[in-house]
Amino acid sequence: MSPLRSMFSDKELSVAVTPNGYADAVLGNNFVMPEERKMAFSHFLDIIDKKVEANGVFYIQKQNSNLTEEFPELLGDVDADIGWATEAFGKRPDAVNFWMGEEQAISSLHKDPYENLYYVISGSKTFTLIPPTDRPFIPYKNYQPAEYHEDSATGKWEVVTKHGLDQVPWIPVDPLNPDVERFPQYADANVVTVTVNAGEMLYLPSLWFHHVMQSHGCIAVNYWYDMDYDMKYCYYELLNSLTQTLEEL
Repeated sequence: MSPLRSMFSDKELSVAVTPNGYADAVLGNNFVMPEERKMAFSHFLDIIDKKVEANGVFYIQKQNSNLTEEFPELLGDVDADIGWATEAFGKRPDAVNFWMGEEQAISSLHKDPYENLYYVISGSKTFTLIPPTDRPFIPYKNYQPAEYHEDSATGKWEVVTKHGLDQVPWIPVDPLNPDVERFPQYADANVVTVTVNAGEMLYLPSLWFHHVMQSHGCIAVNYWYDMDYDMKYCYYELLNSLTQTLEEL
């Protein structure tokens, strides 16, 4: 990590912090987002390297094309797009995101409306994948938006409800420990686990459900290409609507 430390020094960056490593995930009746903090990159690296103690799990995961917005210095070493993908999809990526964090940082099961090219630079990422055709086996519920907040005086974490926002539909099942008594339909899901190591790239098609774990200090970049709203999307929406209707019966 020393080249990154020397390159960015005390540059201020956006870091997601949670008490348990689960950002953008279900907790009770809430969909809880991380506390966003600005901090010097050198301080973030000290936390990752365990040189300083910190209360929480820290993860650079801001999905706003933060590679180009916050890490433009890397564009000389990291491509701004994937040539063959840009040609195949007929467009440039909507966002290019930089990821780096602790082993405890986990992305809960979800899907994205993007064609996703995920490249691991250092360490490894483990993806739990479920095809969109398995939507009938994936439970969804609506949750109240909330956000983690650490009390600076006591160091205790609390969940702060974000009033005035629409409820968020999210998947409550944890593929690492699925509660099939509560969600029996999940037992029929076709689950595939893939580990992507340094120097490897995963093509994750749009609408595929995925849950992500990582090795400690893993560094990765992903390219989001906007999906085409074609027959694949229409089929998924039909399947989704039929599933929701059956769930309401």
